[in-house]
Amino acid sequence: MRKGLIVKVCGLRDGENIRAVEAAGADMFGFIFYPGSPRFVSEVPSYLPVTGERVGVFVKPSLEEVMQRVEAFGLTAVQLYGATGELCKLLRKREVKVMLAGGVVSEILGLAAKDDGLTQAAGGDADMLVFDTPCEGYGGSGRRFDWSVLRNYVGTVPFLLSGGIGPESVGDVLALEHPMLAGVDLNSRFELEPGLKDAGALKLFIERLKNYGKQD
Repeated sequence: MRKGLIVKVCGLRDGENIRAVEAAGADMFGFIFYPGSPRFVSEVPSYLPVTGERVGVFVKPSLEEVMQRVEAFGLTAVQLYGATGELCKLLRKREVKVMLAGGVVSEILGLAAKDDGLTQAAGGDADMLVFDTPCEGYGGSGRRFDWSVLRNYVGTVPFLLSGGIGPESVGDVLALEHPMLAGVDLNSRFELEPGLKDAGALKLFIERLKNYGKQD
């Protein structure tokens, strides 16, 4: 039985939708600050979650850019693509949790994929990793990768599983055995349109994930 898995919902920007996702039981709330994304957040929403963690998603940002968003959005964590080890260290000194993200890295999982800095975690630069399906550009593809390659990851940094996880994926997630699996990162498969999540589908998914085995 899997216990305590984190559910991160990424690509949020509408205040009332954020409120509904919070009520559905999400643990982490992702705000994308990459202008190339259709879920780019250009201004502070009318509502921000008061439970869980607020996570800012950045692509090759400067320290100043990140800290401005940390202040404006009350971020407690950042998810970085293409970050340097120096930036990670500086953010952690400021008590900002660092999550390194990108397509599944060949050095870690044995796939031919672009390295977006995930291997820096071996040097202690990250609090968490986000393993996603390799794709062109930055961000998710909405497709699932072969989870069997996770057996090649023997690091001690916990990770979130991302890429093509949808309402029907609960059983597969629960069946995945890996000591460093911390939870899942959900996005496009739970959307009504870019940036607007189906809170009802999320609630059902989270309830199934969190309550599995409680009747035993």
